[in-house]
Amino acid sequence: MDDFLLRRKWTLRAHGKQMVFVKRPNEQTAHVLMKALIWALYLPTYPDLAVETAIGDRYKPDVVALDVASRPRFWGEAGQVGIEKIHSLIRRYCQTHFAIARWDTRLDPLHDIVTAAVTDRQRQAPFDLLRFPADSVERFIDTGGEICIVHNDLESTTASSSRQLARIARNGRPGFRAG
Repeated sequence: MDDFLLRRKWTLRAHGKQMVFVKRPNEQTAHVLMKALIWALYLPTYPDLAVETAIGDRYKPDVVALDVASRPRFWGEAGQVGIEKIHSLIRRYCQTHFAIARWDTRLDPLHDIVTAAVTDRQRQAPFDLLRFPADSVERFIDTGGEICIVHNDLESTTASSSRQLARIARNGRPGFRAG
């Protein structure tokens, strides 16, 4: 797997589809891998997922699926996402399913940021927080470039409404699902 991580370009497959992922010079390998894993994880639900595609917004999603009116149905972010960006996206896209992934990092701080952002917002779609473990390449990508991953493989939490996120926050530790 060490040779795999040294590459600057990966051709990966999942669910009968193929995508090329290119690591830019200043981009962390984990960021590219998270984009690939998000793509594979949500492909069954959103078969038209695209990666690093501008959608005419101030922000560019790492992974996105658009509806017929070219509005995002799904928006995936890999790695660090600022609170200003989270607030902006939630305010403008209440019907968009969001997923933010982190690499081998606790989700609690991210959960707190998302909870604060959705307070008093009417969400009509889920907001997923995902943690990819340090051994994700070995666990989810085979030597031929096939990605096999499902939600139960990950530590994650999903909230569909601001009320649900607020309830999770009141109970202390978020309702994480460990994979």
